[in-house]
Amino acid sequence: MADETSETRNNARLAILELANMISVPMSLNAIVRLNVPDTLWQSGSNIPLSASEILARVQSTGDAENLQRILRMLTSYDVFTEHVINGSERKYSLTEVGKTLVTDQEGLSYAPYVLQHHQDALMRSWPLVHEAVIDPTVEPFVKANGGESAYGYYGENHEMNELMQKAMSGVSVPFMKAILDGYDGFDGVSRLVDVGGSAGDCLRMILQKHPHVKEGINFDLPEVVAKAPVISGVKHVGGDMFKGIPVADAIFMKWILTTWTDDECKAIMKNCYEALPKGGKLIACEPVLPLETDSSHRTRALLEGDIFVMTIYRAKGKHRTEEEFRQLGLSTGFTQYRAIYIDHFYTVLEFIK
Repeated sequence: MADETSETRNNARLAILELANMISVPMSLNAIVRLNVPDTLWQSGSNIPLSASEILARVQSTGDAENLQRILRMLTSYDVFTEHVINGSERKYSLTEVGKTLVTDQEGLSYAPYVLQHHQDALMRSWPLVHEAVIDPTVEPFVKANGGESAYGYYGENHEMNELMQKAMSGVSVPFMKAILDGYDGFDGVSRLVDVGGSAGDCLRMILQKHPHVKEGINFDLPEVVAKAPVISGVKHVGGDMFKGIPVADAIFMKWILTTWTDDECKAIMKNCYEALPKGGKLIACEPVLPLETDSSHRTRALLEGDIFVMTIYRAKGKHRTEEEFRQLGLSTGFTQYRAIYIDHFYTVLEFIK
């Protein structure tokens, strides 16, 4: 029988308690975003440490400072805040680099909408049904939890959810695109570029600003999505269905598209991309790429957690894939050359050449 006083058993019990209570982390993140704590601390870059009472006084006139401090302390343990203990008793907080990702920038963007988007009621209802994806992978937990409606259908019918989704995607896309545009040369020589699933057109706008030789950008998405897209110089918004056909171009760009579909659906999308490209044309897909072996690094955890999110919300057999799995998808749809460029820690740039 195991010695329950041993260091190994003590650590094991501690670890499972942390895992069982892990919901406290995303829900507390959700709380501090709703309370506007990151922007309050940032104060145009000063990031001056404030107590829970001082933060509360700035975000609203009434509230419980002790409960706010409890949230701040817990998130400090996850490196969202830095805790400053004054005179051995008073606690003040400032933002870490992680916390700064939640601060609204000059363009009105941050990762805060991404946090809120993940925790909407329709998505939260799905999580107690994760086991159903194992029992019956033909229907997503989201669909079972929301009266038979798919996530994409739900967004299309709910204006507020769709608006938050677009803002969340913009907040994530812009920093990633800045990294790509600084470290990737694959847009050289491209004159006509299609962004499949381009939403509001943020990615195309940034690509065209960096690469003025791209004379025409086509933002291709569902008709109800592009109908709300803003006017962008050099960009044409085109509504359509990527499973039926994709506009002709020198290169096709997509970000976080293949991940949310099954292997067969990915092949259908990539085949349409192949047919829309000239000889030598390229598909540039930015997707999460799983490591071959599992470890406990932040990167691996983030990628595997995202994989479960896809399985639960979008497609029970949609998934994050390894580099080899993506290569095989490309070969099966006609692409003859393939390379992976690791610039960002979450998204990898995948080039498929016709």
